Amino acid sequence: MRIRRFKDLRGANVFLTGAASGIGRATAIKAAGQGATVHLTDRFGDLLQAVAEEIRSAGGQVGHVSAADVADHDAVVALAGELTAEYGAMDVVMNIAGISAWGTVQALEHQTWRSLVEVNLMGPIHIIEELVPPMIAAGRGGHLVNVSSAAGIIGMPWHAAYSASKFGLRGVSEVLRFDLARHGIGVSLVCPGAVATPLTQTVSIAGVEKTSRSFQKAQARFHDHAASPEHAADAILNGVRRNKYWVYTSNDIRVIHALQRYFPPGYSGAMKVLNYGANRALPQVQKATRPTVADRAEQ
Repeated sequence: MRIRRFKDLRGANVFLTGAASGIGRATAIKAAGQGATVHLTDRFGDLLQAVAEEIRSAGGQVGHVSAADVADHDAVVALAGELTAEYGAMDVVMNIAGISAWGTVQALEHQTWRSLVEVNLMGPIHIIEELVPPMIAAGRGGHLVNVSSAAGIIGMPWHAAYSASKFGLRGVSEVLRFDLARHGIGVSLVCPGAVATPLTQTVSIAGVEKTSRSFQKAQARFHDHAASPEHAADAILNGVRRNKYWVYTSNDIRVIHALQRYFPPGYSGAMKVLNYGANRALPQVQKATRPTVADRAEQ
């Protein structure tokens, strides 16, 4: 079966996670503007309802709206059951929800590693488990969008835990890219670089002094170069329309990914420079380390 191509989303049922803010909100609004019926979920129910009302007020079609934590498998099973029973199989499924936390390996708490994997990797897996099989059974093809990150491509400083989840999602997508093709279902792996979303204002960075002047300057530079959520949404919808697997939201990530693939020594050098510069510019919190086994034994 050939991959289903979407000239536009008119009449399509589009399901989005993380729809209450940031990239998810912008993508939901733009998809509805293209004529899709959008089905929305997010952890934050009040914000989610506000987005749904915003879309309806603009003349867009909103179907199922339900607050849920994608890391909660039972909640996803219940949501998917209600959604499919009322609207049938989705045409497009978008895994956009995610959380972020960075940190030095000696400062990251175990729960941080676990939370990132549960939300950023197991969350999309829960959605895929429940909504992709109905797409296959419907036999009309479709599209799956998984939002990874630049940290799912390259070795960014202090991103070990975050990258564990985003590289994992990249691996899932790489397999499904080929497994789902015979069912006419395309897959897009979105790798945003800097995007100005609320997440960037609240991200936890274990072991780094966020109140320092150097950190605040670095954060300001980040926002100066960040793409808007609307720009990221355009890239995602263009990826669906063109059945693109790699979807970038900024050219810097496209370039560094090309360097990684085609000139590994250049990529390695660039990452060493980035790591050195980051550690020099952003002072680490003294004694900001998690307890060792010996420390816990003494308590």
